[in-house]
Amino acid sequence: METECPAPVRKALLASLDDGFAELYTTYRGLVFSTALRLTGRWADAEDMTAEAFLRAYRALADYDEQRIGALEPRPWLVTILMNIWRNCARHRSRKPPPHLLDEPLEDTDRSESVEEAAMRRETGDELAVLLAHLSDEQRAAVVLRHVVDLPVGEIATVLNLPEGTVKSHISRGLKRLRTLGGAR
Repeated sequence: METECPAPVRKALLASLDDGFAELYTTYRGLVFSTALRLTGRWADAEDMTAEAFLRAYRALADYDEQRIGALEPRPWLVTILMNIWRNCARHRSRKPPPHLLDEPLEDTDRSESVEEAAMRRETGDELAVLLAHLSDEQRAAVVLRHVVDLPVGEIATVLNLPEGTVKSHISRGLKRLRTLGGAR
């Protein structure tokens, strides 16, 4: 996961929207994509959500004044944008189920990674996606934001617009459910 470094990103955004946005994207693309992947469980959906999140972020930044950009906390801001997209997608899916795909597209491979390492990484990621899919949306979001994205509980509460106690409860119950599901495998 990328290290939080909002000051250089803010400074770059204040100097130039386009150059600053490139810095924002480079710094946080992995975090946004891995969050989307753990929320959706599907590579293609995560790619789409990541692209949409950065598009919305760019459009928002174009309307922000210097003071607002100077106070920006990029990590929770981007995750909030992503969570809103995820919620909208979930609402849309509940109204109209997606067509069933015959095959999932293959992901890009890292040529420096051995076949065994790639298989193990893919298997572990697939297992986690299956387990996370068994959680409620609230629990999945809280667990992913805490243990995949590594956001502190206070930032998760801000992103999810929930009290910290409720976030802690969602995380605790989600982890308990994951342990139960993981033990049953």
